[in-house]
Amino acid sequence: MRYVIGFARFWWDFVVGDEWRIAAGVVTSLAAGALLVSLTDVSDTIVSILVAAGIITVAIVSITGPAGRARSGT
Repeated sequence: MRYVIGFARFWWDFVVGDEWRIAAGVVTSLAAGALLVSLTDVSDTIVSILVAAGIITVAIVSITGPAGRARSGT
């Protein structure tokens, strides 16, 4: 059982790491893309572009958000 817990902790630390908001944003983008593919007739290429844009947006916001707050002094 100890190995299973260690394995789960490794993957939690690897995927989530220090910033859970990034992992949540990526999972949300992927889930939205999966819903678009399964529930609509939107082209897979368009869904791929939208999911990629969502993940890039999550990355940009996660980088610029703390940098902007640090620069303003709050």
